[in-house]
Amino acid sequence: MCGIAGIIQNHTKDYTREHLQKMTDVLAHRGPDGEGHWNNTDETCLLGHRRLSIIDLSDAGNQPMHYLGRYVIVHNGEIYNYVELRKELEKRGYGFCSKTDTEVIAAAYDCWGEECLQQFDGMFAFSIWDEKEKTLFAARDRFGEKPFFYCYDDNRLLFASEMKALWTAGIAKSPNFKMLFNYITIGYTDNPERPEETFYENIYKLPAASFLKFSFIYFSYSIQKYWDIDLANQQKKITDKEATETFSNLFAASIKRRLRSDVAVGTSLSGGLDSSSVIAQLSTIHQSPADSNRVTAFTASFPGFEKDETAYAKQMVKQFSLEHFTTNVSGNELMDDWEKLCYHQEEPFGSASIYAQYKVFELAKQQNIKVLLDGQGADETLAGYHKYYKWYWQELFRKRKLYRSKELTDAKQLGVAEKFDYKNMIAAYFPVFASVVMERQYLLKAIKQEDLTKNFVRLQSREAYYTPPEYFDLNGLLYFNTCTHGLEELLRYADRNSMAHGREVRLPFLSHELVEFIFSLPSHFKIRTGWTKWLLRTTMEKSLPAEIVWRRDKVGFEPPQKNWMELAAVKDAVHEAKRKLINENILRPEVINKPVVSLAAHEADNFDWRYLSAAAILK
Repeated sequence: MCGIAGIIQNHTKDYTREHLQKMTDVLAHRGPDGEGHWNNTDETCLLGHRRLSIIDLSDAGNQPMHYLGRYVIVHNGEIYNYVELRKELEKRGYGFCSKTDTEVIAAAYDCWGEECLQQFDGMFAFSIWDEKEKTLFAARDRFGEKPFFYCYDDNRLLFASEMKALWTAGIAKSPNFKMLFNYITIGYTDNPERPEETFYENIYKLPAASFLKFSFIYFSYSIQKYWDIDLANQQKKITDKEATETFSNLFAASIKRRLRSDVAVGTSLSGGLDSSSVIAQLSTIHQSPADSNRVTAFTASFPGFEKDETAYAKQMVKQFSLEHFTTNVSGNELMDDWEKLCYHQEEPFGSASIYAQYKVFELAKQQNIKVLLDGQGADETLAGYHKYYKWYWQELFRKRKLYRSKELTDAKQLGVAEKFDYKNMIAAYFPVFASVVMERQYLLKAIKQEDLTKNFVRLQSREAYYTPPEYFDLNGLLYFNTCTHGLEELLRYADRNSMAHGREVRLPFLSHELVEFIFSLPSHFKIRTGWTKWLLRTTMEKSLPAEIVWRRDKVGFEPPQKNWMELAAVKDAVHEAKRKLINENILRPEVINKPVVSLAAHEADNFDWRYLSAAAILK
């Protein structure tokens, strides 16, 4: 929910309420239900808000919100356990003028200080100005579901939910060519070594699970991480029954909290295991206030595409009597909406699947459903991708359990094509060596990208990066993808796509209590007898059709991108993108004559797609 913006300025008075108004105006899509602005007497602090009304629809929920005559808060997101926290705070003597989670955040901050973050189960980015101490406290949720961008110099600190608000305030839109080099060559949309970095110079993001403390007196700030997963905290002995029961209880509790809303709640439905599991749990829980007890589900369909999952979605619709809406997504529509899509995403993105998600939230808006549950996060925490097999096998090989476990045979019988050879054996016993080799291979590949100009490679490859996981076992890679590189990229797509249509997306698999439990489990609860996401499949097998629980094919919400790349409109757009990159001395001139190589959404070396997306951030 919502969009936030703020200006802290030294006594120069460079910024006024007019600047703040422009910042919030450009965030109107994030909060179409209202707006608010505030500044202190000397105009050194200005805070703005655009409201998407979800909890307490009355004017009492308007922001910026004041508390105890001292604090002013602007908040984007939801604190799902605000009901329980409010009761605890009331016992401690705190009073409330609204029924919002925002006011609970302010009271919690007064009560516990920065430790309040340990109390929250939610997705959030908020800032609290303390007028008494002249300090700003800003924080972002554990996984980075909600965005927080900022820029800083000796005279100002500006922040906002999206970078376009900073550009509107006069911050230069200067591309970060180092990030662009790594995106084009190896597909990275972030920098795992510097999580604050963005695709633009002098604009930074507050890392996930971190808070920022700013002192007006010293006009300086510090950033600190407040949460992490302890990989050493593994349960040595737990039965399958205990694991599935605990998982089921935590998953159900997560969904119940994420149903708290004063508007209708629906759900995305791809037809895959994750979204289907959310719906199965929903069927056993009383719905939040809505027009009907039926669950409303939304699906993106790709008629005629071999990986279209609509048939599985319809099976769910029939079994659970869902109210179901489908949007048929085409490549020509992609080009019609391309500029809007890039405007909202702001930074390059990996594939056309982002557009399919965009259309799902557009469909939800058409049906007046403000909040959607979604299954994101399960693949990264529970090992849903085929790339995770080799990491598990290496772990078993190092423990001398691989061949007697029959995991290789079981996976092969399920049609898994992942290989395990001498390279994996070396990596299993010499992970540090393997890490160095992997990094060098990626960097060498990046430097040898033949389409790039020598000058661009020379200038940008000095700081090129490929970051391997720190731990060479399954849990280590899952941690890497959940907390370092992978998941936050997907969360960025989801936030911008949902907020583009004034919708809110909630992710039950990303309850931190649930995630912490999953990471406390040994690897064989994630992959077993050849099956990925074994724990989730086993937990849901009595609730879902076997055709969904025990599907052998893994489809990562994939549109027919390869077919779309064959369309004349897409080829023309790629051609113009190449021309733009050539003019910036990024691509060699002769690249303009190379035919477009049409590849599927998740195929490696999808350079033409990257050119198309990279060019969108250039002036």
